[in-house]
Amino acid sequence: MLTKLLIANRGEIALRILRACKELDIPTVAVYSEADRELMHVKMADESICIGPADSSRSYLNIPAIISAMELSGADGVHPGYGFLAENADFAEQVEKSGFEFTGPSSEIIRTMGNKISAKKLAQKIGLPVVPGSSGPIGTNPKEEAKKIGYPIIIKAASGGGGRGMKVVNSESDLEESINITKTEAEIAFGDPTLYMEKFFASPRHIEVQVLADKFGKVLHLGERDCSLQRRHQKVIEEAPALGISDETKENIFEKCIEACKEINYVSAGTFEFLYEENKFYFIEMNTRIQVEHSVTESVTGFDLVKLQLRIARDEQLKIKQEDIKINGHAIECRINAEHHETFIPSPGKVIDYHAPGGIGVRIDSHLYNGYVVPPNYDSLIAKLIVSANDREDARVRLIRALEEMVVSGIDTNLEMHIELLKDKNFITGDFDISYLETRFKTAN
Repeated sequence: MLTKLLIANRGEIALRILRACKELDIPTVAVYSEADRELMHVKMADESICIGPADSSRSYLNIPAIISAMELSGADGVHPGYGFLAENADFAEQVEKSGFEFTGPSSEIIRTMGNKISAKKLAQKIGLPVVPGSSGPIGTNPKEEAKKIGYPIIIKAASGGGGRGMKVVNSESDLEESINITKTEAEIAFGDPTLYMEKFFASPRHIEVQVLADKFGKVLHLGERDCSLQRRHQKVIEEAPALGISDETKENIFEKCIEACKEINYVSAGTFEFLYEENKFYFIEMNTRIQVEHSVTESVTGFDLVKLQLRIARDEQLKIKQEDIKINGHAIECRINAEHHETFIPSPGKVIDYHAPGGIGVRIDSHLYNGYVVPPNYDSLIAKLIVSANDREDARVRLIRALEEMVVSGIDTNLEMHIELLKDKNFITGDFDISYLETRFKTAN
């Protein structure tokens, strides 16, 4: 039974978890680095414990320090949020062995699904369509493997995520160098140099399916999201539902995702990620955690995914049924980063003036406040702006209004870039894919 929760993250997701805990009457413990003493959730939590210096490897990624904080505070559970240790099987295993509750699936499931090679094998086993590629790690004859798949290919890290550990290869002459570069990046980012290769699709869309499963065998899906607008494999704008996919095609893939969860006894929130091209889905990976873009799903379904995660963690059965989940209207989310809107150079510093937009259908998830200093040590995400409306066009116009209303002074942000994108003719018509932003920025610059 979850009676006191330690929040092992920072920023907007930590604040999101804290608010859900308050509504569920669960006392909270915030852990923070020396650079994050002034974070909003640190001030609002029932208890706060510093776990190390600004360097994330010595604080937010420091497993012994987090376990010690749980023991010291008397917390009996931990929520990892997203990023940092959220999909770290070793962390989940240490939490389990220490007798604490991990808000998420078991370490065994994280280990299986966190490795993209084993996840792909499982997907094939239960009939999910997968991207053509190597059946295991890149072997001793990568040139022959690549030739069988056919160029262009993409080299990927077997572990990790967040858009890192990926490199597109267009010809055999670039293969060896690309493998070496990606292997080094994977080792540094994820501590695992294992790579595999897949066929690179030139113009697919990136579609996700949100699932939720309790400890009693009930598995639900909450529809799909379109996350195709990406830059350097990092999502920029997400929306739900996706455009131009038939209900029959969706239902088929939803059923496959539910079947996969049952096959591995999945528990908690999770996301299946697919490439979608020429009316076909291709499984690429599963995220065994809550995601940044979960907010758009909440906006069109009305369900609080973080709160449901916590209910599952404290051994409650899901009371909702699949037929209770309806997709209402349309939602779009913009990721607001502290960075220059043209150069994309991070812009840490003091927020002089902050004004959050408001009005019907406008939601802002952010840890900002006047006087807050954005540190240079972490991801530049400072807010998520989500709007919902009866249809996509109303949501688009509403989001432009909200972006124009939002004020963040003292640092650079990408607010202007989002306004420009939402007015883009291809966004208006839905004529874009995962390579669209890269092409557009190259043209613009």
